[in-house]
Amino acid sequence: MIRLILIALLFLLSLLAVFKAFEYHVWLLGIAVTEFPWLFSAITIIVLLTGFFGGRYVFPGTIIGLVALVLFLSPIARAYIVAGSVRADFDKSFGVTNTDSTSAPFSFLKMFKKPVSISYKKITYVKYADTSLSLDFYPSQILGKKPCVIVVHGGSWAGGDSQQLPELNSYLATKGYNVASVNYRLAPKWQTPAPVEDIVNSIKYIREHAEELHIDTTQFVLIGRSAGAQIALLAAYTMHEKDLKGVIDFYGPADMVWGYSAPASPLVMDSRKVMEQYIGGAYSQVPQKYFDCSPLIYVDKQTVPTLIIHGSNDVLVSPEHSHRLNGALQNSGVKHFYLQLPWATHGFDFNLNGPGGQLSTYTVLQFLNTVTK
Repeated sequence: MIRLILIALLFLLSLLAVFKAFEYHVWLLGIAVTEFPWLFSAITIIVLLTGFFGGRYVFPGTIIGLVALVLFLSPIARAYIVAGSVRADFDKSFGVTNTDSTSAPFSFLKMFKKPVSISYKKITYVKYADTSLSLDFYPSQILGKKPCVIVVHGGSWAGGDSQQLPELNSYLATKGYNVASVNYRLAPKWQTPAPVEDIVNSIKYIREHAEELHIDTTQFVLIGRSAGAQIALLAAYTMHEKDLKGVIDFYGPADMVWGYSAPASPLVMDSRKVMEQYIGGAYSQVPQKYFDCSPLIYVDKQTVPTLIIHGSNDVLVSPEHSHRLNGALQNSGVKHFYLQLPWATHGFDFNLNGPGGQLSTYTVLQFLNTVTK
């Protein structure tokens, strides 16, 4: 009976590999299930093997356990499917050939590899009358003047900091990129467009200290996650920075007007509340501000190359945002690529070596190598 109960619990967890989470804590479990599939598969196999010792409910428990095992393994199988076409699809989108033929987009064995970690330097990049802001600077591990990637963290515009998901920062530094992970002014004390102004000031600081930081000031790229992706996209599309070579959008809200009209489940997040705190009121009160901070309305033929990455099971920021941005970029003829991960949920890149983490990291590197040539 204990075996059957354990298998039933594992089966319920395995459903998160294919279905969207319905509640905040279940969403957190969904990240673990889809990005550490080998761990849950191993636990399921161990529980299944106890059936060889006999007992009641062995057969139904085994059947349910095998179904759970298949579901736990499904992100790995689907990652291989996506990996089979991502290189060719990316090259076609950007009109390049063989952006990287030395590494695989996804590897089963890499899921067991520990992410690299390098030291960073904390730098104050701007001082306002009421606050000062810092960034974490990860120097390129390859000598010479190198491009600078500016990372904008998520956190519903009201939380998070520059130390959010730092593994990608270290990884990119080993590949020859300087990385500046920035802190910005948070809601509700500060509202849009304050964070965009902070991004502008971070670039200004980096320019002024380019020699000591060994930065090629002709090549900047923005990366944003979730709320940070909205900030990064808005900055990239509106500040007209001539040396900005591209922007990378991890599951960001690109259409704030539509997003307010289609909020997330209140069991997961009160998305309208966080938008109101960031923008300064409900849509009925300040409709123009919702338009003004919607990145996709600024897309035109001069828009910088864009990489969009989104999981289809995202319950915090609907993939519809990325579909809409993808359409706007297509209509304007902007070079871009949309990496869709059918099993992934919001924050899937928590594990850099998970199925979604590997594919997104591979694509990010291809994008950087392409736009900063």
